[in-house]
Amino acid sequence: MYRAANASSSVLWLIGGIGLATLGLVVLSGLWAGAESDAAALERQRSLINQRLHEQVDQVAEAIDQVSSGYMALLSSQVSRVPSPVSSGDVLASEVAGPESAETISKIVVAVFGYDQAFVVDGNGQLAMRSGPEVEARYRWIRPLLLPLLRERQPGANPARRMSSNNVLANSSESSSRRGSFAELMRLEGRPTIAGIAPINRAEDLSSREPPLTPQDMRYLIAIRFLDGAALDDLSREQGLNGARFARSADPDPNEVAVQIDAGATGEPIGFIVWSPDLPGSRVIGRLLPALLGAALVIAVLFLLLLKRLRTSLIELKLSEANARHLASHDVLTALPNRAYFSAQLEECLAKKPVSDQRSAIALIDLDRFKAVNDRFGHAAGDELIRTAAERMRSIIGPADVLARIGGDEFALLICTSGREENTLGDKCKALVAELSRPFHLRSGEVVAHIGGSAGMTLLPPSGGSASEILRQADVALYEAKNQGRGRSVLFQPDMEEGRDAREALKGELRKLLENSPDSGLGQNGQSASTFGFDENFGKLDLYYQTIHRASDGYKPSGAEALIRWHHPRHGFLAPDEFIPLAEEGGLLELLGRWVLREACSAAASWSPDTFVAVNVSPSQLRVPGFEDVVETVLLETGLPPSRLELEVTESALIEDSRDIAGALRRLRARGVQVSLDDFGTGYSSLSHLMHFGIDRIKIDRSFVALLGARADGAALVSGLLSLARTLSISTTAEGVETEAQRDFLVALGCTDLQGFLFSKPMPLGELQARSEFSQLRSGELGRAQS
Repeated sequence: MYRAANASSSVLWLIGGIGLATLGLVVLSGLWAGAESDAAALERQRSLINQRLHEQVDQVAEAIDQVSSGYMALLSSQVSRVPSPVSSGDVLASEVAGPESAETISKIVVAVFGYDQAFVVDGNGQLAMRSGPEVEARYRWIRPLLLPLLRERQPGANPARRMSSNNVLANSSESSSRRGSFAELMRLEGRPTIAGIAPINRAEDLSSREPPLTPQDMRYLIAIRFLDGAALDDLSREQGLNGARFARSADPDPNEVAVQIDAGATGEPIGFIVWSPDLPGSRVIGRLLPALLGAALVIAVLFLLLLKRLRTSLIELKLSEANARHLASHDVLTALPNRAYFSAQLEECLAKKPVSDQRSAIALIDLDRFKAVNDRFGHAAGDELIRTAAERMRSIIGPADVLARIGGDEFALLICTSGREENTLGDKCKALVAELSRPFHLRSGEVVAHIGGSAGMTLLPPSGGSASEILRQADVALYEAKNQGRGRSVLFQPDMEEGRDAREALKGELRKLLENSPDSGLGQNGQSASTFGFDENFGKLDLYYQTIHRASDGYKPSGAEALIRWHHPRHGFLAPDEFIPLAEEGGLLELLGRWVLREACSAAASWSPDTFVAVNVSPSQLRVPGFEDVVETVLLETGLPPSRLELEVTESALIEDSRDIAGALRRLRARGVQVSLDDFGTGYSSLSHLMHFGIDRIKIDRSFVALLGARADGAALVSGLLSLARTLSISTTAEGVETEAQRDFLVALGCTDLQGFLFSKPMPLGELQARSEFSQLRSGELGRAQS
């Protein structure tokens, strides 16, 4: 069990770990997807920045090319209007574009095209424009940085060198390439700058003029645009760069990124553009993170609750399994071990006997008169009695002893004693019997039951033995204890088996007698009713009748009660108390009662029409479904009117299964059958029985009648019973009337019928029919009745 529990716990922890790992993996996957989205967005922004910078470089190159082209067109038109004997093709731009014109074009470049600075210089890098001291000072500061680029663009410079100085030039338009205009990323005045240079010369001057132009004859337009000013703002606005700024070193804040800007000619770092990037992944995660965390928390809580519930279910399942094992080996009502557990312990004890120095014994304990309490006071009281008896016995036995409930009111005790101390076994059983003899207060003291108990003991043989044989010996001893008067314990002796065998033999003989029944299903069918209950080897069952007399009209017989007897060839005349319990143990009581009913009705059919026959009915008969149909069938077969049949029931029959029995009695009374309550006053004596079950007659028990004249309170008791019956308009029959004084007293109190030895003893049918009141036989039935 503990291994299963540990395995189940391990599985739960494994499931929990897998669930939490899966949940964490989902969260990490979301974070990873957001990070990848941010990285892709950042890389895209960096690529767009570089692309935009290259585009701006191209735009600067194209713009100054257009400006220089327009300016050259303007110079050409001016040269064509100059009156000179010299050809216009021989006129240099330097001759036409004076300092004033150069200053004008530089201002146009700054004012119109939005460049930060513009200069017109010659091939040596000297200013070729009119300018103030401030402009000259600024140009002198940047001239050393521009001069190398300017020289690379001089006529006769290495074209490969000029083309490889910046790959931006390769991306310029063809017109720009033809004229030699270019733009370059560089750092001027410590700032990132796009510097564009365009020649202010006609194309033929640059390629075919002889002699070649000197640097003093060349004119170049230099336009400068700083990237950390308005250009950076435009770039930031176009590309969505939040808070873009220029930095000389890569020192972004934690929420910023930087892109390095390299010089186009040298590849040296110019600086960094720093901005707060637009990271969609982080934005989405930032918005969804609270919801994700909330969902993750809810899922985690639900998962933990599920794990807790699973764990609880496993614990409940283990407890249920343990409880099922316990129930499989224990009695539900008393929590004592059951028959299976006791048998296993007995087998284990027998297996250890050869190597054990203990002498063990078993005892079977039966509660005396338990059925009477259960019938009279109901199943709830019976269950309470069983529990209380078990608690009493448990308080007496030792910790090594095993007390088990093996039947309804039967218990078994396995006692282990050291050595051969047989007195310990006897003392314990005597203590148990004494404890069971004390009164039981049931229903919170409302009912006091006196039952007692009987015990049958047997010692286990020193060398082991058969468990079934040992239990049989204990059962024989228990039977002997009951035969000796109950309320005692008896140790098994070999000669006791003779009585047990005789009892079993008598039960078998009774079964053989009942096999002749036409509807028994036990043996041959088709036998007549006259041959039923007769066997030359086992004797004959017969009905005797005791007359019942009216208290008025000279004590004329009003009917007779049918009483069964067994004429046994060896045991002689057996009263019902000697074989009715055997029939009940063997399940033969219903069949026997059906035969008694049939024989009594058949005999009464020949009596005077104003007489009736009373037949005792057991509780087991009343519990049989369709019992009223059996009664009706018997009445039809025998021809006896239902009003002449009186069924006597005991109060115990009314208490047990009262709902079903009440229905059966109501249906019988509806068909005209009379119902009487036998031995009234000795049982529960509840008025509700008289009202609820619709009793037609009550029979006052002989024990109350015997009190008349013997005790002063006897008359009061009988008077009260008769007064109650008279008030309820119920007929009464007093049993056990033996003296004239009793008869006269009962008549004076209003008893309607009398029965007892004063009038007659139980007699066979032939003797009864010799009386005039019972001699009116129908034609052809005299012989059958006497047989």
